[in-house]
Amino acid sequence: MARSAILNVMVQAAMKAGRSLARDFGEVQNLQVSLKGPGDYVSQADRKAEDILFAELSKGRAGYGFLMEERGVVEGDDDQHRWIVDPLDGTTNFLHGIPVFSISIALERQGQIVAAVIYNPAMDELYTAERGGGAFLNDRRLRVSGRTKLVDAVIGCGVPHLGRGHHGNFLLELRNVMGEVAGIRRLGSAALDLAYVAAGRMDGFWETALSPWDVAAGILLVREAGGFVSDDKGGQDMLDGGSIVAGNETIHRALIKTLKRPVTPR
Repeated sequence: MARSAILNVMVQAAMKAGRSLARDFGEVQNLQVSLKGPGDYVSQADRKAEDILFAELSKGRAGYGFLMEERGVVEGDDDQHRWIVDPLDGTTNFLHGIPVFSISIALERQGQIVAAVIYNPAMDELYTAERGGGAFLNDRRLRVSGRTKLVDAVIGCGVPHLGRGHHGNFLLELRNVMGEVAGIRRLGSAALDLAYVAAGRMDGFWETALSPWDVAAGILLVREAGGFVSDDKGGQDMLDGGSIVAGNETIHRALIKTLKRPVTPR
């Protein structure tokens, strides 16, 4: 697979930050048995990965702005381009020694996502996409699943927890979906959820109360793999609105309809 110069910059940044996270993840696994626990260490690992990404991306494309989980908005001289970066998506998994977490990098040009990288260093899985160029996992071309019935589908979701999201709304949505599908999965990393939809591992995904850095790269991956992505109303306000629904055309449409259906007793 031939990568463009800009995608190479993104991949190299992700791989370098990934090596740092992989080393720290090994130490976190050792800290699980300690009385103090790994919480402070994970916060340091998150910041260190973001520092690496900020330095590498700034070096590769000086002047581009940033939207990052820790730093927030960093204005650049070039107002046409912006990096949207999550240095560690799946922090709770990382904290507990679960190898399902990722680095997510998206490049936004004039308001559109044009390049994406999602990297899980624990599994050495590198997802990449460029607008109009397809989506890939470690150089293998990706395609969303071909299943067309919810009854055959495995659907991913995000589950709100303490202090996050609207628990009551989620329970209503879950009740609607769980009775229609073959299975429901919760990975704990929205970026990887979307990457799994792009790879056909999951047939669809929905979540609310998300931040732009959680989904920006995954949106392009799913689209370049032939899938459909929208907010939970069927619009395109995923980055600012915080909700997302993804799948192939048929599953995407059915999932939106199912999520908003009035709940009936079973």
